Amino acid sequence: MTTLQQAAQNQLRQFIEQIERLEEEKKALSGDIRDKFAEAKATGFDVKVMRQILRLRKKSKTERQEEESVLEVYMHALGMLDGIVTTPPSEAAARTQAAYDDSDDDNAMDAAE
Repeated sequence: MTTLQQAAQNQLRQFIEQIERLEEEKKALSGDIRDKFAEAKATGFDVKVMRQILRLRKKSKTERQEEESVLEVYMHALGMLDGIVTTPPSEAAARTQAAYDDSDDDNAMDAAE
């Protein structure tokens, strides 16, 4: 079995200890977040909707529009939008394609830089 040199052992120990501290901080932050959700719920806010908003805020406008378009197409295909005025499926599909095209353009620009 190969052993590490003293310097490498010390470096490894430091990494492990730092990760352990970060894990403890993460645990404390998770508890704080849980407490905030409980506080919001006690105030009357819908925690499930709040979590959904947090997920949406992490996405770009293009990503949100693309997801909404695909959702609309799927819901229409399943008959879940009957009687509700929405974007026609062909237009929703066109928006989805445009979102893909925009993301391809963004990727091309990123590659060029």
